[in-house]
Amino acid sequence: MSAAVHAHPESGPVLGVAGPAKARRTLSEAGNRGQWWRFTAILAITVVVLVPIMVTIVLAFTPGPTSTTTGLTFENLANVFSGTFAATWLQNSLITTLSTVLVSVAVAAPAGYVLSRGRSKAVSGYSLLLFVMQSLPIITSVVPLFILFAGMGLVDNLLGITIIYVGSTMTVATWMMAAYFDSIPISLEEASWIDGCSVFGSFTKVVLRNSLPGILSTAIFAFLLAWNDYLVAIVFLRSNEIFTLPMGVQSFFQQNATDWTSVMALAVVMMLPPVIVFATLNKYFSVGGIGGSLAGR
Repeated sequence: MSAAVHAHPESGPVLGVAGPAKARRTLSEAGNRGQWWRFTAILAITVVVLVPIMVTIVLAFTPGPTSTTTGLTFENLANVFSGTFAATWLQNSLITTLSTVLVSVAVAAPAGYVLSRGRSKAVSGYSLLLFVMQSLPIITSVVPLFILFAGMGLVDNLLGITIIYVGSTMTVATWMMAAYFDSIPISLEEASWIDGCSVFGSFTKVVLRNSLPGILSTAIFAFLLAWNDYLVAIVFLRSNEIFTLPMGVQSFFQQNATDWTSVMALAVVMMLPPVIVFATLNKYFSVGGIGGSLAGR
């Protein structure tokens, strides 16, 4: 019996080992092919997204049709700021956007805390109401709001569109803050209560101090919604000097459809603030910041 095994080593034991090994190699090769396909797809999507942005930036710094300079130049940006209301449009957008961010975060933080920690029928009803309001598109309320704001003198007014922006962001901002507060252990608050801290004190000193990533995420959401809005602005704004940047870019494009370099220069002005915000706040996003608060427990 032992001689038969030595005479034919490939018949039993070797096949039992080679089969799974070959299967593992096949699965590994299939996995590698899948990774290459995913990498190729992601690369193609990235190129499609970035190419228009790169073209916009290059055209913004390319000499215009009436320019006498060669090579890259800042002449288009200078002409846009000196010959249009670009500075005023930028100021209007910053005023409305920053006001929206401050009010949205200031209201959504305590409202989200109530949704996260409260367990009652009133809180559940309020949560359901927010969910229903979140599902409604802004276009359904633009016409009624225009009629209402016209009687209050808030049409063609930055305060009017700021109020709408705050209302548009409030539901999602509250849900975002509530979702982040859910990740904070309530044991941290209970420890502060034992030390004599009030509910409001534990909210400000414990919960908010551990919620910086959530607050920044909510602020960025409100910032982008207000900064990029065009629908509300085109309905409520009439005067050129009251335009926000999206309205200004559209108005400038209509008047200078053949001067693409100047149009792209104004588009770059609109792209810069979001890029600066993301680049500045990126380092404050962290995972596991709450875990450090539980060290030694």
